[in-house]
Amino acid sequence: MEDGPKPGVPDHILARFPAAPRGPWADVPEAQWSDWHWHMQHRVRDLEGLSTVIRVSEDEARAAIASKDVFDIGITPYYAALMDRDDPGCPVRIQATPRMAELTPTPWEMADPLAEERDMPVQGVTHRYPDRVLFYVTQNCAMFCRHCTRKRKVADPSTAANDAQIDEGIAYVARTPQVRDVIVSGGDPLTWSDGRLEHLLERLRAIPHVEILRIGTRTPVTLPQRITTETARMLARFQPLFVNTHFNHPKECTREAFTACARLADAGIPIGNQMVLLKGVNDDPATVLRLNHLLLMMRVKPYYIFQCDLNEGNSHLRTSVDKGLEILEALRGWTSGMAVPYYVIDAPGGGGKVPVLPQYVIAREPGRTIVRNFRGTRHVYTEPEPDKG
Repeated sequence: MEDGPKPGVPDHILARFPAAPRGPWADVPEAQWSDWHWHMQHRVRDLEGLSTVIRVSEDEARAAIASKDVFDIGITPYYAALMDRDDPGCPVRIQATPRMAELTPTPWEMADPLAEERDMPVQGVTHRYPDRVLFYVTQNCAMFCRHCTRKRKVADPSTAANDAQIDEGIAYVARTPQVRDVIVSGGDPLTWSDGRLEHLLERLRAIPHVEILRIGTRTPVTLPQRITTETARMLARFQPLFVNTHFNHPKECTREAFTACARLADAGIPIGNQMVLLKGVNDDPATVLRLNHLLLMMRVKPYYIFQCDLNEGNSHLRTSVDKGLEILEALRGWTSGMAVPYYVIDAPGGGGKVPVLPQYVIAREPGRTIVRNFRGTRHVYTEPEPDKG
């Protein structure tokens, strides 16, 4: 990457973010390794490619062949080099390599668990909440995450949004004055060139009732080379603009990821993290606590913990809701409130995000509410006298 964190970041903070390994790409010249286009062009796409990076397990090998027509493999060299060569249970590897369990969906799993297609007034725009829309602009991602909730579209070129669909989506936003917040998503919008993304943002920003722009991208995690200084400056032209990303494990918090997030933050762009709770990846409190502490040092606000969606082939990755509540209990009060995200279930069938909380209210009595704190001690809050008017 062409530059690093600005002066003033203490060495003891930077030491928490080691440079990513390069694995079999150790001899690739720095100019190529720093070029996000090179990583996109050299993604691991099949069993042969996986075999150059890891000692492929029998299950992964079978799945790499059997899943080819279901959901593609696509892993950037940067992210592939983070995988443990010998451990199929590596939390990075679980997210990146196919498993046979993906091919045996359970009866309650769905291709479109959030009913995004149902709530599309025009193709590519999901309008579920009163004041905001999700704008699907591309099927491509730097990496095809195995837990992806849009497997029905992501990695499938036939679902790519053409110019006419983009025009129709912008026209819908323009004629719908209640829309004040547009989330540009996919796929990953940052697989587009700066120029193409800039043109889209210019058109959206020109709509008077659009107040907030958001971009959903996992490139700070899977391809941090994509976040160049020029990209961050371009995005900063469209304030107020927010970036939401998707770190799932501390191992993903490398020096390269730190630098990518620093570029966005230095350009004045707030960053939020949307972690998906995944079995074997982050389903224990210590991992999530460490991840959220690292994120805050990267100036990324832990925003959501998502319960893994009921999309087809995710059963081996899902945890119980009780596990999510356990993690939330281990955060609240035991660390800074900034490190405590919302834990939500994106309700199946298009119900929207439902917050799930541990029970801290013990009892409601006339004139008082009894609560417990994070240590379990009980406290009484006296309610105000009711108005007598």
